Amino acid sequence: MRLRLTPRDTTFFDLFAASALHLVTGANLLGQMLGADAAQRKEIGKKIAEAEHLADDATHSIMRRLNQTFVTPFDRDDIYNLASNLDDCMDYMDEAAELIVLYKVGQLPARVADQVQVLQRAAELTADAMPRLRSMESLSEYWVEVNRLENQADKSHRKLLAQMFDEIADPILLMKLKEIVEKLEDAADAFEKVANTVETIALKES
Repeated sequence: MRLRLTPRDTTFFDLFAASALHLVTGANLLGQMLGADAAQRKEIGKKIAEAEHLADDATHSIMRRLNQTFVTPFDRDDIYNLASNLDDCMDYMDEAAELIVLYKVGQLPARVADQVQVLQRAAELTADAMPRLRSMESLSEYWVEVNRLENQADKSHRKLLAQMFDEIADPILLMKLKEIVEKLEDAADAFEKVANTVETIALKES
């Protein structure tokens, strides 16, 4: 670790940890939505929207702190990117949940559960990794596993699209489902961007 001659504001670490916990909440609620009926989905959708608002608040807190702090724990651009990427994860999950409710799609394809399971695991790994930014220790396993999960999500996404085009005759339903699964894929990509940002930070700090 490089020698620091000035004190750092360590509040950022707590804020990143809090932000990541909202992702766990959102991903788990998304999992609950898959097997729910229309009324239950609407209620779960409201809870996911609430989690998204809390995640937004956490992001705003990080940005305000960034503007108020002269000496930061690591590069200012990296703090901004990490906060923005964490926020993107929640935004995409919220958008997918909102589309499920708005489009009233009924039963979702079975492979959607594979996508959501990837998001749940990525959220758990991210929440576990954020507190370790303080020491920058044992983080490589995190970004390696999230990258592996994103590759898994890509394969699942391609298989799901192929299955949908083969099996769904209704073009309107196909369009609705495609938009939902694309948002879930965007969320997986966003989790990988978080992991890549953490890797960048760790390499700079080593």
